[in-house]
Amino acid sequence: MRLAVGSVVVGLIVLALKGAAWWITGSAALYSDALETVVNVVTAIVAVWSLRVASRPADHDHPYGHDKAEFFSAVVEAVLIVVAAFSILHHVWLNLKVGDSLHTPFVGMAVNLVATVLNAAWAWFLMQQGRRARSPALIADAKHLGTDVITSTGILIGLLLVVATGILWLDSALAVATALYILWAGIQMLRQSLSGLMDAAPDDETLLRIRRTVGAHAEGALEAHDLRTRQAGRLTFLQFHLVVPGSMTVEEAHEICDRIEAALKAEMEGLVVTIHVEPEQKAKHTGVIVL
Repeated sequence: MRLAVGSVVVGLIVLALKGAAWWITGSAALYSDALETVVNVVTAIVAVWSLRVASRPADHDHPYGHDKAEFFSAVVEAVLIVVAAFSILHHVWLNLKVGDSLHTPFVGMAVNLVATVLNAAWAWFLMQQGRRARSPALIADAKHLGTDVITSTGILIGLLLVVATGILWLDSALAVATALYILWAGIQMLRQSLSGLMDAAPDDETLLRIRRTVGAHAEGALEAHDLRTRQAGRLTFLQFHLVVPGSMTVEEAHEICDRIEAALKAEMEGLVVTIHVEPEQKAKHTGVIVL
């Protein structure tokens, strides 16, 4: 929660700096950079809300918890990025109608550079913390800030070229390139966020780790099949069927389940496991075969 609040504070500082850089220069490219920072601030506020909701424990109406709220934050951020891209293109169109102009470019670029360095440092810190906490909202915020740093750097390099050559229309061209880049980034982020909301399975490497762990700690059982997984924020839900000999007691089967569950949770943080025990005639001879 403190990280999300920190993103709001950093975003407001960066927005003030980039807004000042645009105001000083009148640059369309720096306008696009400032507008993207507006998105950062709004989505940071949304992230505060989503993290507060996601931290609530499971209740009667939400027995699986509230962790999916983080995906809503990522979806909102992606949509706002797309909207910002079209707004930048509209601003460029208006700029071209009245003619390009650029005032005191070096002062504006210096102010923008300070904001970019601050953004880069915060993006790196957020990514480290987001991966550690397995938080989609923080990771999405860090990725977008990283995109912002890349576009800001490109804009500053481009503006140096504008000053060096005196070709003013390059400023508008930079703004268009920025809009197209963040539009692509927003669409990619939206696709990933919607996958989370649609209960997409984890990546193949994670699934392989689960299968290997189950196979290595299910001694006494015959097979495990019908593995299903879904992610909800920082939690991964796993369920599967475990086939045991028909002569095995409930207590013995329960001990195997406890052993598998302990191994899985030691291997993967934030894992919620449900195991359905079945007699040997239910074997399918597919899935994770326990030898």
